[in-house]
Amino acid sequence: MRMTFKQLSKSLTRIVSFLCLLLALSTTVKADPDQWRRAGFSTDFSQTTIDLGTIFSGGPPKDGIPSIDAPRFVPASDIDWLQDNEPVIFLDLDGAVKAYPLQILIWHEIVNDQIGETPVSVTYCPLCNSSIVFDRRLDGETLDFGTTGLLRNSDLVMYDRQSETWWQQFTGEGIVGTHAGRELKMIPSRVTAFEAFRKDHPNGDVLARPSPPRRNYGSNPYVGYDSRSAPYPLYQGTLPDNINPMARVVVVRGTDDTYAVTLDHARTSSPVALSEKVVLRWTGEQASILDQRETESGRAIGSVEAVRKEGDTEVPLVHDVTFAFVVHAFHPEVAILGITSP
Repeated sequence: MRMTFKQLSKSLTRIVSFLCLLLALSTTVKADPDQWRRAGFSTDFSQTTIDLGTIFSGGPPKDGIPSIDAPRFVPASDIDWLQDNEPVIFLDLDGAVKAYPLQILIWHEIVNDQIGETPVSVTYCPLCNSSIVFDRRLDGETLDFGTTGLLRNSDLVMYDRQSETWWQQFTGEGIVGTHAGRELKMIPSRVTAFEAFRKDHPNGDVLARPSPPRRNYGSNPYVGYDSRSAPYPLYQGTLPDNINPMARVVVVRGTDDTYAVTLDHARTSSPVALSEKVVLRWTGEQASILDQRETESGRAIGSVEAVRKEGDTEVPLVHDVTFAFVVHAFHPEVAILGITSP
């Protein structure tokens, strides 16, 4: 039977994704500074806050997953390639609003941008499902970030092109290089359905797909990932024993404390008071970007927002919806609220 172009394209995508996964799984050998230097890094490996043996290759080389450094935007009302339920990172800062579709970020992981007066890096790590926005300024210098192709606890290790310091995406910490021990400032953002963003901001800027297309946008290369019983073997750490490692957990970074709540608990018990002033609130549904082949077909998983009450006003807080194994790896001291069974 003769295959149509669309069928052939899907078949080739599956084959390429499978081969990429095999490559990733076969390259979990611990690297060392000499190997990294040969790979093109000029990082100062004498300065580190971690055990270098905890860093593994994820498969792609340095910048093999290309950041978007000259982003283009179009009004939400003009977009016809993004379905209502698809997730976007919503950023409201300096009197401007922007949305960054995860169907693009799943292929690029970093967008170096500016919103209002603030230079930002909008980041997404698919293996941790972590969406975090950073202020790119450090000591008066504006940094540009790229992907190292390396992972620690299955989380994206970024690098800045000015000093080639390596940064942990989930925590914003400099872990190897000149700025080891420093922290990037996180900026409050949230992941919501495109429909919700467009309803409130019909003329809001939405990140446009790179043109010409550089990846198979609208397709998920990690089909079924968030339905697994455990992360890919790229993760070498221990797993929590009181919760499904792949259960979604909301991590809220308050002013003085870090909180963790299962997404299921946020759904059934909203609003959830995490302290006298910190509140987590359910805001509706969105599609999982890591479920089906087509990003618009992912099952509904829900959206949240976290705020701190200051008198009669509410101030958005930095928060993220990640997996339980990620919380266990980076915040083992934080108890997860809402655990009901192992």
